[in-house]
Amino acid sequence: MKILTAILVAAFGIVGISASEAQVQIESEEGVLVLTKDNFDDVIKDNDYVLLEFYAPWCGHCKQLAPEYVKAAEKLDELKSEIKLAKIDATLQQELAEQHNVRGYPTLKFYRKGSVIEYGGGRSADEIVNWLLKKTGPAAKDLLSVDDAKAFIDGQNVAIVGFFKDQESDSAKVFLDVANAVDDQVFGITSNDEVFAEYGAEDGKVILFKKFDEEKVVFEGELNQKDLTNFISVESLPLIVEFTQESAQKIFSGEIKSHLLVFLSKEAGHIEKYVEGIKTPAKKFRGQVLFVTINADEADHERLLEFFGMKKEDVPTMRLIKLEEDMAKYKPENPEITSENVLEFVTAFTEGKLKRHLLTQDLPEDWDKTPVKTLVGTNFRDIAFNKEKNVLVEFYAPWCGHCKQLVPIYDALGEKFKDSETIVIAKMDATANELDDIKISSFPTITLYKKDTNEAVEYNGERTLEGLVKFLESDGTYGQAAEEVQEEDEDDDVPRKDEL
Repeated sequence: MKILTAILVAAFGIVGISASEAQVQIESEEGVLVLTKDNFDDVIKDNDYVLLEFYAPWCGHCKQLAPEYVKAAEKLDELKSEIKLAKIDATLQQELAEQHNVRGYPTLKFYRKGSVIEYGGGRSADEIVNWLLKKTGPAAKDLLSVDDAKAFIDGQNVAIVGFFKDQESDSAKVFLDVANAVDDQVFGITSNDEVFAEYGAEDGKVILFKKFDEEKVVFEGELNQKDLTNFISVESLPLIVEFTQESAQKIFSGEIKSHLLVFLSKEAGHIEKYVEGIKTPAKKFRGQVLFVTINADEADHERLLEFFGMKKEDVPTMRLIKLEEDMAKYKPENPEITSENVLEFVTAFTEGKLKRHLLTQDLPEDWDKTPVKTLVGTNFRDIAFNKEKNVLVEFYAPWCGHCKQLVPIYDALGEKFKDSETIVIAKMDATANELDDIKISSFPTITLYKKDTNEAVEYNGERTLEGLVKFLESDGTYGQAAEEVQEEDEDDDVPRKDEL
């Protein structure tokens, strides 16, 4: 049996076969275990730490994660870690997906000694490994020698080291509390005199080492949890961040909520032409405004251009955003990407001198010539808030699959009420027209604005002609109760802030 086990492992990468009896086979693809309902329990039982990825073969985000996931598995293997990475095709293993309440792809869950917790790290290989090591080991690695420190710092893109002669001091405890709370970075701590001398560190100091920009930054403020966490959040990112799937989460979930988005074309040589010139204003506003470059050549960023009402021919250009409950956008009068112009634009923003930019289309001449009226930003209030009529508005996105399915039904609804004196059927492209006090979180959103009061009532009933007619004829009573959550097309929601 031992010989058979060795042959299977060598030939097919199969693991998990007992020497005494053949158990369910567990395949491995590029170091990642492939789980099914037949081998799931064995893997969880036989391994203390398992990160599970629930994926769908057609999911774009899953395809982007796949190479980083493999790199993370390789890095853990190099570290001789007992942590295993596994993946589950949720379209084939639906029972397992339902047990884990999977509602989107990819979904990652971490099994720690049999208990499952939500994965809260990033999606690059380093971020995955750092998060897992943090969840399975000490908050900060004890650096006992110069060799330990060099290996630790050189092995990371970003490494935070606390220099404390007394690791039981109040300052050291603050450092360790931050290390325990920040999952996406690695921390080291040392009391060794030679390590202090090697890095010119003073007792009680925290130094952030990084393989970009100035390479080493010393925390100079009062050592408290809030300020140290903010320091790490700011300094662990490059001065000018390139927008990628891996960086998106850090950009949008970080402490800095104001971002300058600079749209460039790598193919046109914009990176070399413009990025160096905006480093001066980026340094001036570091900690206040995060500078982000976005490559407009990438197909995945086309919707982001649409979100800001732009086309590729508008590049190079820039926008400012402020993340509050929604996303406030600001458009420069002069889109030129120069140090002076960027400085002027961002200065005006930080001084509160800019007016929020709201997208709107031009009003079509025939906007009211069909049974379903066309609304844009400029005529929305005049029509929707007409106190003499009940006005039903569909907020849609041109790319939304469910919106496309609704078109013949909504057109039929317009035809039914085209001669009504009290009911108006209307629609608005909510990706091209924005309203400062109405926020749309998903497509399609169907809202009735009632006459007399202009009360807004959202329709949550079935998307059928009969259901919509009942909603209108019941004065918005029918269809208010939320339906069961249905599986939506991948592109039907408004892009989340970490997916922009």
